Amino acid sequence: MNIVLIPGFWLDASSWAPVTAALAAAGHTPHPVTPLGAGGAADEVAGITLADQAAAVVAMVDGMDGPFVVVGHSGGGAVAHAVADARPDRVEQVVYVDSGPLADGGVVNDELPVVDGVVPLPDWGVFEAEELEGLTEEVRADFRARALSVPPLVANGPQRLHDERRYDVPVTVITSTMPEAVLRDLMAKDHPYVCELARVRDVTVVELPTGHWPQLSRPDDLAAAVLAAVQGEADAEEAMAVPT
Repeated sequence: MNIVLIPGFWLDASSWAPVTAALAAAGHTPHPVTPLGAGGAADEVAGITLADQAAAVVAMVDGMDGPFVVVGHSGGGAVAHAVADARPDRVEQVVYVDSGPLADGGVVNDELPVVDGVVPLPDWGVFEAEELEGLTEEVRADFRARALSVPPLVANGPQRLHDERRYDVPVTVITSTMPEAVLRDLMAKDHPYVCELARVRDVTVVELPTGHWPQLSRPDDLAAAVLAAVQGEADAEEAMAVPT
């Protein structure tokens, strides 16, 4: 199975290394992505939007044969959802890592400061304590040294979606900072934070308690969780294909 992995803000394709290794060892073909415009100069990325990032991924998957799975972490989840919206007939599953689908018109985070025309990794004090759980001083220093800036319109520009067949694409949410019971309760109440997720017809929730960056704080466990989600979908398809 082709598996596209989209990182969240300030991360690049290499942040998926433990996950890609586990997927490849299991016989899958991982395609980790560095989002369009990540780390670019302000004048070069000023016009790049979420739709542009999604279009770049769609162009990549259009060069692949057969169905694929999309994995999106944090802000990368918005891009993953837009890919599912663009190719609902080919996406087998979307796996959200401490993230979820962003509805049409929604923004990822319009409160992040824009500095010199880009959105840099802010000071740690911007984040909630639970988001930083598991990030040692060494991990934080490495994260900051490798962090790539984000185009402003990706952070504060609106999501644009077009095809409601996206709600038929199965979803797995690997939640690290919110217990499943809380997430399910918000979905039942159609809370704005999860209103788009609540419209998806097939949602599985997997808890992986840690901070907002499990690929940094619990990389091996995240790799196992993503692999289990992908394998679960593959096993379900195989069972449906077997005559009874």
